[in-house]
Amino acid sequence: MIRHFCLLLSLLAVVATCQAQVPLPAGVQKLDLSVDGITRSGFVYAPSTAKETPAPVIFVWHGHGGTAQNAARSFAMYQHMPEAISVYLQGLNTPGQLTDPEGRKPGWQHAAGAQEDRDLKLFDATIAYLKEHYKVDTKRIFSTGHSNGGGFTYLLWQTRPDVLCAVAPSAALSTRLKDTPFKPKPCMHLSGTADPLVKYAWQELAMTKVKEINQCTPEGTPWAKDCTLYPSKIGAPFIAFIQQGGTHKFPAEAPPLIAKFFKEQAAE
Repeated sequence: MIRHFCLLLSLLAVVATCQAQVPLPAGVQKLDLSVDGITRSGFVYAPSTAKETPAPVIFVWHGHGGTAQNAARSFAMYQHMPEAISVYLQGLNTPGQLTDPEGRKPGWQHAAGAQEDRDLKLFDATIAYLKEHYKVDTKRIFSTGHSNGGGFTYLLWQTRPDVLCAVAPSAALSTRLKDTPFKPKPCMHLSGTADPLVKYAWQELAMTKVKEINQCTPEGTPWAKDCTLYPSKIGAPFIAFIQQGGTHKFPAEAPPLIAKFFKEQAAE
């Protein structure tokens, strides 16, 4: 019995190692940037036309404890919106608001001024890098992310509203929606009604506030499976992607819908 158990552990270790070594698709390149003397890393996919033709940009932010590589695989914007430059950056160890208060796992700053704004500076440095190496369509820069990465997307909306065209946070919220001015911005919020970590009731309050900021109509219309579109009087529509019984796990159905939403947006 002990021998069989040890063999099982060995096989599981081999499987885990093989999964960790699965290469990313062709066109996804390693990125290293120095920000305030610290090397920050991640991955960038750029279409072959991005050096001659202005391309949209999609930033994807992993959740707390996650990795840029896993975010690249789970969101896979290079598949669902291949005409865009997509960026998957790696967070540094950061205290979590709901878990990991000691900050032993990687994540993103939760508020302006936290961690000396190291992640907002990373965003700015990455934008500068992309503009230097590619033709960037500055009217179509997007941000999405899951959990802590979704919260950072809300923070970017708050602090970089004139850079972003639209946002799509998942399983996240921003406590500053209620007391900080937000510039109206097309938004798609993804949530599950049985999320045990970021409670659906909390996310529901955030979605209500977004609809108010964006001056959306009170009644929505179907947009896709599990998605309701709330039109905006000022060109800042809101889409609620709500999975009944959905947990905190990032929905496998989400990436093509996020891409669809981004393709429908264009900044003035």
